[in-house]
Amino acid sequence: MSKISFDGIGEVVATFTCGVDVKAGQVVKASGNGAVDKCGDGDRFCGVALTAEDGYAAVQVAGLVKVAAAEGVAVGWNKLLADGTGGVKKDSASPATGGDYLVISVDSGSAVVRL
Repeated sequence: MSKISFDGIGEVVATFTCGVDVKAGQVVKASGNGAVDKCGDGDRFCGVALTAEDGYAAVQVAGLVKVAAAEGVAVGWNKLLADGTGGVKKDSASPATGGDYLVISVDSGSAVVRL
């Protein structure tokens, strides 16, 4: 068991209305006034849905959060985009259009990212 924990550091969570496709644990994008929706492949994301039910989602919009991450995401500064399956991927386009995120930990298919 690791003695290192990043749980709750700088966490800021807000409630949004959400589309029916939003699931807990996936990155989401702003879709309207006070609303979020599921990200498609290549979308920029605004946070991570911690819960989603009855048309509302608790979305972490700041702080450290663990997300599913595709191969290529590395510790350090990364330009990231949504991968279309609820996680994130490194933006490899030239020029890159993804947001700048600090990744502080990577572990077999997931990463801890500062939003």
